[in-house]
Amino acid sequence: MTYCCGILVREGLVMFADTRTNAGVDNIATFRKLHIFQDPKKRIMAIATAGNLSITQSAISILTEGFDNPETGERETLMNAPTMFQAAQRVGHVIRMIHQMEGKALEASDVNFDVSFLFGGQIMGERTRLFMIYSAGNFIECTTDTPYLQIGEHKYGKPVLDRAITYEMDLYDALKVGLVSIDSTMRSNLSVGMPIDVLVARRDSCVAELIYRIEPGEPYFTDLRERWSAALRAAHIGIPRPPYSNKRS
Repeated sequence: MTYCCGILVREGLVMFADTRTNAGVDNIATFRKLHIFQDPKKRIMAIATAGNLSITQSAISILTEGFDNPETGERETLMNAPTMFQAAQRVGHVIRMIHQMEGKALEASDVNFDVSFLFGGQIMGERTRLFMIYSAGNFIECTTDTPYLQIGEHKYGKPVLDRAITYEMDLYDALKVGLVSIDSTMRSNLSVGMPIDVLVARRDSCVAELIYRIEPGEPYFTDLRERWSAALRAAHIGIPRPPYSNKRS
């Protein structure tokens, strides 16, 4: 399992992903799930992946090396896509291409073709955009009404985002809320775990402002999770008991 999230605010984009993969309680490993593509000052793109590791790794490799478009004769990659929308289409195309090549073999081995991607970034001259791409290759786009998207084990971290994230908030406040969200997920699901990979990309810079891996024991994240736990306990204590709590039926 995994947990990946992208947060789109006016100032830019925050993306993060855990690195834990497991095929049973005795087979746990660490793999990068947040992949960054950039041509400084021209484009910055990132893909976070969830699902079958062999499929997601194949997709990232094809998107990096490129694939031939029989209609144009061109070799298409993320780095030469003219728009973010067309880049998202290329991600979807690669997913469908892998399904066509590997789907029957996976089905014969009783392996589900189960993948999802978060794809975000900016090409200079465009606005920053964020997409969620499904295993069928279709996708949806993030909006200012709900300025975040999640994949993987998302349910434990979603309430934090719902209560705190707004499109107008500060870029690093969005990162802080995102880290609380992933900490809440790790507290409730052992299949999500550290290290955590983080990307912060400011609008119109087309360069990664922050690429960082949070390792176990990292001081800021340790302090954040302790402060959040203490704040929740204090909030609980500070809320009055229900007025009907002393009534008996």
